[in-house]
Amino acid sequence: MAATPRFRNDASAAPDPESSPADRKHPVDETLPPLKMFTSGLQHVAAMYAGVVAPPMIVGPAVGLTAKETAFLMGASLFTAGIATLLQTLGFWRIGARLPFVNGVSFAGVTPMVAIGKDRGHDGIAVIFGAIIVASLLGFVLAPYFCKLVRFFPPVVTGTVITLIGVSLLPVAFNWSQGGNATADDYGSTTNITVAAVTLVIVLALRKLLRGFLQQIAILLGLVAGTLIAIPVGTTDFGAIKDADVIGFPTPFHFGAPQFEIAAIVSMCIVMLVCMTESTADMLALGKIVDRPADERTIEGGLRADTLGSAISPLFNGFMCSAFAQNIGLVAMTKVRSRFVVAAGGGILILLGLCPVAASVIALVPLPVLGGAGIVLFGSVAASGIQTLATAALEKGENALIVAAAVGVGLIPIAAPEFYHAFPKDLLVVLDSGISTGCVVAIVLNLAFNHLGRKPDAGPDAESGDHEKATPAPVAVH
Repeated sequence: MAATPRFRNDASAAPDPESSPADRKHPVDETLPPLKMFTSGLQHVAAMYAGVVAPPMIVGPAVGLTAKETAFLMGASLFTAGIATLLQTLGFWRIGARLPFVNGVSFAGVTPMVAIGKDRGHDGIAVIFGAIIVASLLGFVLAPYFCKLVRFFPPVVTGTVITLIGVSLLPVAFNWSQGGNATADDYGSTTNITVAAVTLVIVLALRKLLRGFLQQIAILLGLVAGTLIAIPVGTTDFGAIKDADVIGFPTPFHFGAPQFEIAAIVSMCIVMLVCMTESTADMLALGKIVDRPADERTIEGGLRADTLGSAISPLFNGFMCSAFAQNIGLVAMTKVRSRFVVAAGGGILILLGLCPVAASVIALVPLPVLGGAGIVLFGSVAASGIQTLATAALEKGENALIVAAAVGVGLIPIAAPEFYHAFPKDLLVVLDSGISTGCVVAIVLNLAFNHLGRKPDAGPDAESGDHEKATPAPVAVH
């Protein structure tokens, strides 16, 4: 029997004729040389850094914390994001998706957390932490049951949700490209947008001109180049380095013991369900990109890692953690599928949380530079969703209608942010997430048109390919 080629991270690498099935490794389980491991992991950190520190930057001042206390929250968020990422990538027992899956502070919880703790100082933070602990433990218990929803994610649903993930993230990149702070005088200035555009061009040029490992870290190189270009035009802020401590540890329960209030717990439980829905969709997307489709057990492990990481996070003064979709785009673009690379990124996050001055170096990357790179990253996720939709048999039945309605509803929070302004605030946790609403619409319509609405004599061809078992065949990402 002919030897089976060895999987390689580099798509252009030739098969190894000496390898055998016994020593073959899937690219997800391969390790890279130390330098490549570090630089590729650092690239993941650079791609998600702004997303991790943004929620504490919003929540801290809203609850009445000082600038120093808010900076402490930011370091704690980096530290706990690292722990959650290690739980996902390395895992233990039945915890962890064991995919190149980055976890960090969820934006879904920002609005309810601000509402819970507004102007309450340390007590507000303590109530937020108590609600997160309870909601996370409940999510951990529900994970084995929630993961069974994977059978309701055929290609017509997963393709729609993956596309919405990418499209929903693009406004974040556009906001970063303008400067990130809508109240700043230079927001949307020609300087900011030019820096973003130059970074975008650099990233695309590096991807085109470089080969091998250098091509894989084109995003990181683009961020460095963009930052150097931004220095003379004045968009790089060195103030963070001057004020940062060399060493700092997120002291457990720094703001006091957690407090438990029913209303706050209910709000965070809703947020947890939203995060679990989005994480399920993200795992399905990542599984397809790395050619290891996520089954029920993978999703169960991933959800357990999400919820356990979120339950541990308040101990070290961090918030609820969930998947970071922007890093899925990085995996799709670089084709570096090793989970150990992302684990290295998790280790870097922990070190940044313990060394504020090192974290401030990463923070030197201006938001317009991140925005330029983000357009490529987030667009890659949307492109993966379109590839998945190409396998969804849109010409059959009402599949095209399912996609049209789900994408339309999912785009409402992006195209018309004030659309749901008259709805109760508790509902906005779900309605303001285009990923969640689009996912729900796609699942419901798929059930209505391809299951409940089927004619009794309709055969398998009348459906949308749902008989391909829980998850569809993987789609190659180029």
